[in-house]
Amino acid sequence: MRVLITGAAGFLGSHLCDRFLAEGYQVLGMDNFITGHADNLAHLQGRADFEFVEHDVSDYIEVPGDLDGVLHFASPASPVDYLEKPIQTLKVGSLGTHNALGVALARGARFLMASTSEVYGDPLVHPQPETYWGNVNPVGPRGVYDEAKRFSEAITMAYHRHHGVDTRIVRIFNTYGPRMRPGDGRVVSNFIVQALRGDPLSVYGDGSQTRSFCYVDDLVEGIYRLFRSDRSDPTNVGNPVEFTVRELAELVLRMTGSTSQIDWLPLPQDDPKVRQPDITLAREVLGWEPRVPLEEGLRRTIPYFEQLVEHQAARTL
Repeated sequence: MRVLITGAAGFLGSHLCDRFLAEGYQVLGMDNFITGHADNLAHLQGRADFEFVEHDVSDYIEVPGDLDGVLHFASPASPVDYLEKPIQTLKVGSLGTHNALGVALARGARFLMASTSEVYGDPLVHPQPETYWGNVNPVGPRGVYDEAKRFSEAITMAYHRHHGVDTRIVRIFNTYGPRMRPGDGRVVSNFIVQALRGDPLSVYGDGSQTRSFCYVDDLVEGIYRLFRSDRSDPTNVGNPVEFTVRELAELVLRMTGSTSQIDWLPLPQDDPKVRQPDITLAREVLGWEPRVPLEEGLRRTIPYFEQLVEHQAARTL
């Protein structure tokens, strides 16, 4: 079995490469390094069962040989990235998804598209089930990511209905773990790096907005089970245990032993006030639910950032 994973050098894409290789698949990774990093794949160099191609999936994709699966994970995925790269974000969600679906159609391959909880916008329904259509501002600054993913879902279902492509859609909720970029603007990586450096932790609003944090190993397990399942409709994969952003900040401070203070900042436009997945379908259809509680996941993640911060500090000496 051979799969193509786009966005392979990214946080989630690199972990997916590891998982599919561990399951005995041949893996072809593809990335243009706009937000991914070669270091995330360095441990796979020289393996006979892993290939890598540097390519922008917004351009035509050509993959020689047989292909059994396409997992489309190429996209900026953090606010810092998609606000700095709005056009690239829209292109990879539209042209990139179209091109990846074209490869799946041509090769008769199963297609799994990485969607996001951002399709629910600032939700008026809580927790969010897959049947909720969302509350998205299409012309706000976050709309470039939200609407790119909503379009990706629409074209994926169109290929499924019109061309008979065997498709899967995973709606990913906040995920964290090793290989996150220290400056990607996501709340877990932000807080850990700020705490380790002794900088103030940036909390927007009053910190009462909630998020649900899923450790990367749990998420990859859910994605792998969805890929192997028969479910074509969108499926939430995330941790339903809800925390306020302030609670997360206090937990990171305690676990790092940091004396950093909290810097209270204005809430960004269209920032969701609540975010929690309803994972009833994942439990029933995939037999999946997360196993790693937040404190344990942070315990596994903090050493990765400690090494990065120490390395960056040494380079400045």
